[in-house]
Amino acid sequence: MIDDRALDVLFRNARTANSFLDTPVTDAQLRQAFDLMKMAPTSANCQPARFVFLRSAAARERLRPALSAGNLAKTMSAPVTAIIAHDMQFQEHLPKLFPHDQTAKSWFDGDAKKAGRELTAFRNGTLQAAYFMLAARAVGLDCGPMSGFDNAVVDAEFFPDGRFRSNFLCNLGQADHSKTFPRSPRFAFDEICQVL
Repeated sequence: MIDDRALDVLFRNARTANSFLDTPVTDAQLRQAFDLMKMAPTSANCQPARFVFLRSAAARERLRPALSAGNLAKTMSAPVTAIIAHDMQFQEHLPKLFPHDQTAKSWFDGDAKKAGRELTAFRNGTLQAAYFMLAARAVGLDCGPMSGFDNAVVDAEFFPDGRFRSNFLCNLGQADHSKTFPRSPRFAFDEICQVL
């Protein structure tokens, strides 16, 4: 089992960052987080998540029209905002990613399998996004994941060919903990779990 300090960083003391210090996020940190995330499992090793990291003022301005009023200031001032998306044609990479079964691509090819392909892309892309946030925390970054934006506007601006579809946004950097909300309640095990 990992030690208490690691558990604190990843879970117990981890909070949603709503405001950030003016500390840059480096390419090395983003690569470190990605290289940890990519090792975690997805079904048939499909790895559909795609990431666009917005750091420059020009890139942020492209995102501005999609943001809700409540997410505008914190996103425009975060050191980096990740657009976390998923590849709607992820199956094209399965011959490389799942080499021990060369029929895997056919599981998702064609119009008749579109619904299953979309569900698999969304589910596993979301799973990878969660892994990415844990990895980002592990390399010393705070995360501010959020909805509260217009996916269609983001997709039209950043993914105009329609192959990738945005899931959610995640601001990254060093949190200004003086502006972190108190922790909200959590369910107890016995309230929402069953062991059968």
